[in-house]
Amino acid sequence: MSTYRDFTAPIGSRRAPVLRTVGTRERRSHLTAPRVPTVGIDIGGTKVMAGVVDADGNILERLRTETPDKSKSPKVVEDTIVELVLDLSDRHDVHAVGIGAAGWVDADRNRVLFAPHLSWRNEPLRDRIAGRLAVPVLVDNDANTAAWAEWRFGAGRGEDHLVMITLGTGIGGAILEDGQVKRGKYGVAGEFGHMQVVPGGHRCPCGNRGCWEQYSSGNALVREARELAAADSPVAYGIIEHVKGNIADITGPMITELAREGDAMCIELLQDIGQWLGVGIANLAAALDPSCFVIGGGVSAADDLLIGPARDAFKRQLTGRGYRPEAHIVRAQLGPEAGMVGAADLARLVARRFRRAKRRRVERYERYERYAEARRTTQETL
Repeated sequence: MSTYRDFTAPIGSRRAPVLRTVGTRERRSHLTAPRVPTVGIDIGGTKVMAGVVDADGNILERLRTETPDKSKSPKVVEDTIVELVLDLSDRHDVHAVGIGAAGWVDADRNRVLFAPHLSWRNEPLRDRIAGRLAVPVLVDNDANTAAWAEWRFGAGRGEDHLVMITLGTGIGGAILEDGQVKRGKYGVAGEFGHMQVVPGGHRCPCGNRGCWEQYSSGNALVREARELAAADSPVAYGIIEHVKGNIADITGPMITELAREGDAMCIELLQDIGQWLGVGIANLAAALDPSCFVIGGGVSAADDLLIGPARDAFKRQLTGRGYRPEAHIVRAQLGPEAGMVGAADLARLVARRFRRAKRRRVERYERYERYAEARRTTQETL
């Protein structure tokens, strides 16, 4: 993808709301969607990224700002989204807005049922944003939008049955079959991170024990490193020296960096995370039987240090191994911009209605002008 302009935007409440939305009906196929620029919004726990994306997945302009503190009201986040869209619309002809939210989105893709890092609880995000903008709005889970982007423009191109795993603080995921994101009856399919893999295992913030993300995620990686360092283990001397004894400074990217430099403990930790990743993927293959698993999220930056062990564990754990076709496991290609690009591309599915309504308004105006001109001509001849 190409990026033409990058901006870091201070966000405030400088502008008044604009016109109400025209409509939100979805076109079912990306093949029939209009090739017009749309805005994608990716909302995470720490940042909000917005960009204008063309029909080929190219980013024409991108803005980024910090996510308002989660203790603030949902309206603060909505104000941020609206400000970003209005800023971009000053320089681009925006036809629709897609939002990828880090939370559970209902089957109608209107309400954010729950967001762990924001104060959204059963929040009608689509209707609230659409009520303040003059274009249609689409809302989806951020893993769904990332999977869509990888299927359309990235590592999943050409695949008709794809599962995406996003490894970050926890584990998210998405299922895509025959050009459709599978959201489930209530819209919350793909929460793979909360499959139980170790009965009675580590406590998870979701309230259960032994969830997959407690063994294969950024949190799990950092937890294991800090525990070894706190125990003053000889294998941890390298990372203890690196942080000058400040164990709380150990981070996932640091572990990946040290592993690339050859630190034996960090390499082993990534192998452990990768093996648990492979176990979970084998379980998903037994249930879903996709052709491809795409691994994204920040932890995937470790690349083969992580994905190599995952492939090995997958082959060992796959049910019916040796007697069935095996899905291939690949790293995502679009990086941290995947959710934004996917949200923008999904928004193109609702852009057609806006274009039709806009065209009808123009036609009505032209008819009125012709009528007014005819009346003026008639009055002049009298």
